[in-house]
Amino acid sequence: MKKDETIQNYLEAIHIISLDKDNVRAIDIANYMNFSRPTVSIALKELERDGYIEIEDNNISLSEKGRDVAMTMYERHEYIARILMKLGVDEKTAYEDSCLIEHDLSIQSFEAIKKATKDMFN
Repeated sequence: MKKDETIQNYLEAIHIISLDKDNVRAIDIANYMNFSRPTVSIALKELERDGYIEIEDNNISLSEKGRDVAMTMYERHEYIARILMKLGVDEKTAYEDSCLIEHDLSIQSFEAIKKATKDMFN
């Protein structure tokens, strides 16, 4: 996995967890991503150092920089999964495949896909 993809996955996970919980903790991320707590702790230190997250009293929140990345990945993930399900792919596979696609898709291609498929959801 590429470093950018790893960062994107962590930030998206933090965003998704924060939709259900007021306080996101390292253990929540470890459980969500199925990673060990030490692995998550190392990643969180790097994310904090690079300005993607803020950690205060064990509560992890996205900085503006981190939120921008997380929201971009989340939008792509959800939109691509919805398209795949509309095309007949089962939900589990659609979300797994959308996770693979979301990281490598250019902005131009994603915008073209959204434009071409906008009528699918009306």
